[in-house]
Amino acid sequence: MSIEKIILGTRGSELALTQTAMVTTALQAAHPQLRVERQIIQTSGDKRQDLRFSEFSGVAQVDKGIFIKELEIALENKQIDAAVHSLKDVPSDLASGFTIAAVLPRAAIEDVLITRDPHTLDSLPQGARVGTSSVRRAAQLKFLRPDLEIVEIRGNVPTRVKKVLGENALDAVLLAAAGLLRLGLMQGAQINIEGTTLSALTLDPVKFLPAAGQGAIAIECRAGDEATIQTIRALNHTETESRVIAEREFLKILGAGCQTPVGANTWIKDGQLHMAVRVFNEADLSAPPVEREASRPVAEAKQLAADLAAML
Repeated sequence: MSIEKIILGTRGSELALTQTAMVTTALQAAHPQLRVERQIIQTSGDKRQDLRFSEFSGVAQVDKGIFIKELEIALENKQIDAAVHSLKDVPSDLASGFTIAAVLPRAAIEDVLITRDPHTLDSLPQGARVGTSSVRRAAQLKFLRPDLEIVEIRGNVPTRVKKVLGENALDAVLLAAAGLLRLGLMQGAQINIEGTTLSALTLDPVKFLPAAGQGAIAIECRAGDEATIQTIRALNHTETESRVIAEREFLKILGAGCQTPVGANTWIKDGQLHMAVRVFNEADLSAPPVEREASRPVAEAKQLAADLAAML
């Protein structure tokens, strides 16, 4: 069952377009005769960059996918055949009628501390102002450095990087390494943007846990569209898939979403899938988090998530 053309839906940010170009290249390598087209779709999260995530409740539920809802509508209406997402933006409890057909090989999972001058989390000045768009990052920052002032920031990757420059500059911002690398902004421990060189410290994922699915690109399809699913499935990276299944299943069991303060770190060693989690109390982020770690054979990713959830 072969198809001649696929229309990929994507957000319009530079990172989203870069990731869609990666998917396009991979599809054309796997299926040389396939024509791949792109359709840009603006999501709720893109339209309302004036709002903080905490203010989205009147517009859309953050954990129901403010960065994917309109793409799913386009899928449902058959305007597009597949949607390209940063997996960490995709709710762990996927809406009925949709499926993740494939995940690409995972990029770096770490978070990066960006500052004007070289700093670690420990060496940031007392009361430093740190920008982030993630409740998970904010919770971990306050856990490790209670004195820090957390400032919620919005915008695309370059916009957030530049928050450490200019008037009223922040002391630091935290961003995912994957986006910085895919956009070519980060080389080693430096970020070069608009002629300015900034310091970029990659945080140890054992000490500062990433988000579930961080660094992974997912391709979503209509659940019944077997021809498209089979075509896209050729791109799937099984090791990445096992890891993100465990991470997302853990969030699903907890009833957690994209903006819930939960960190998850997975790795595969000697045929075993390992996962460490750090779960904060949403009602009281100042309370110490619960931390657990477990392992199972790689094929038992969902069971591993259930084991960890039971430990809580």
